[in-house]
Amino acid sequence: MLMKLLLAPVMGPINGVVWIAEKIQERTNTEFDDQENLHKKLLNLQLSFDLGEISEEEFEEQEEEILLQIQALEEEKSRLEQEDITDEEDDLIAEPQLNITTPIIQEEDKTLVLSR
Repeated sequence: MLMKLLLAPVMGPINGVVWIAEKIQERTNTEFDDQENLHKKLLNLQLSFDLGEISEEEFEEQEEEILLQIQALEEEKSRLEQEDITDEEDDLIAEPQLNITTPIIQEEDKTLVLSR
């Protein structure tokens, strides 16, 4: 208990970074699992159709739904990747903004005035 209290200022930020990394990992796994599960559903649907468990109309309807879900996931993934690339390009292109003021001394009253 005393060690936790003494190490809190050091371990707090480290624990925060670990927590964020775990959340990112969970999100990545979820997205991967979603796409993998959709492919498994599609395979199961094909098997059910091949075995005669469902009709052709049911197969086509469910297949279209699954394919649309897969397409939506892929579009979302590519959109996020494109945003990341755009953000990186913006960071590289951005030029630093310098705001420099030069002091001017007025002769009449010898006061210092900053001009831009």
